[in-house]
Amino acid sequence: MRYRLLGRTGLRVSELFLGAMTYNEASPEVRGIFDLYAESGGNVVDTASMYGESENVVGELLQGRRDRFVLATKYTPTRDRTDLNAAGNHRKNLVLSLEQSLRRLRTDYIDLFWVHVWDRHTPIEETMRALDDVVRSGKVLYVGISDAPAWVVSRANTLAEWRGWTPFAGLQVPYSLLWRDIERELLPMARAQEISVAAWGVLARGVLSGRYAVPGASASRVSPESISERDRAGAAAVIEVAGELGVTPSQVALAWALRRGVLPILGTSSAEQLKDNLGASGVELPDEAVRRLEAAVPFELGFPGDFVGEADRSPDLYGDALPRLSGR
Repeated sequence: MRYRLLGRTGLRVSELFLGAMTYNEASPEVRGIFDLYAESGGNVVDTASMYGESENVVGELLQGRRDRFVLATKYTPTRDRTDLNAAGNHRKNLVLSLEQSLRRLRTDYIDLFWVHVWDRHTPIEETMRALDDVVRSGKVLYVGISDAPAWVVSRANTLAEWRGWTPFAGLQVPYSLLWRDIERELLPMARAQEISVAAWGVLARGVLSGRYAVPGASASRVSPESISERDRAGAAAVIEVAGELGVTPSQVALAWALRRGVLPILGTSSAEQLKDNLGASGVELPDEAVRRLEAAVPFELGFPGDFVGEADRSPDLYGDALPRLSGR
């Protein structure tokens, strides 16, 4: 397992996170997944307040080894569907959600506390100040945000910088070879602000694992009939590259994301599946293979990415001496 620093912090995180969303009980199978991940050097476990029994299960699994893990959980969704103030990113829900998560996880601190989704009804200033307060209290060490526009994250971290508050060190978003939307705004913003990007859905609900390429494959997280021709072409390219490299399709899809600087969240249902996914850490994709993968599922940045990129190379804008400019 290889490691990276989380954002602009000194916290070391494994480049493959373990997603615990589906953990409903500490069954032997779940324990096997957790133990294999730990033995492989993985140290980030990601859950959330809205994932059913997941926090309780993770809390049980961490007993006796809590401090060796970077424990991540999220807040925003409702704790009580009949109470408007039991949801959102305002201070009241943040504090009560955090206390609930601490009890469930059987710990007195959270390593990485994520805002689960942007709440349009709460000023970002309130959220950032409240997050800074829980960091200063020692109940949270680092903060991140999931599923939010680039301008919101950028504004939040600018406010934090100006006011001496704790900035977002992580961004959690969906990303895969088939779903590259974050490359338009979110990924460039994260790179510019030195925010680590963790991604869910890297295997595109199993499409990129190759399971649906088998004739007569049964439905799992997606119906085989619903897979578009574009996505099938992407899966075929992944399978082809995997065959050439002597690895599995899942490993190719995950290695592609790692190459883009993204930290995949592994949501596996068995130790065997996890073992396969962990193998992506050692896969090096040749440049030619990457070009083939991306050519199989064309992606356009659209405006302003394509427009600015073209303008950036234009001598009409920057003069005939532009090619002599270094650092490009």
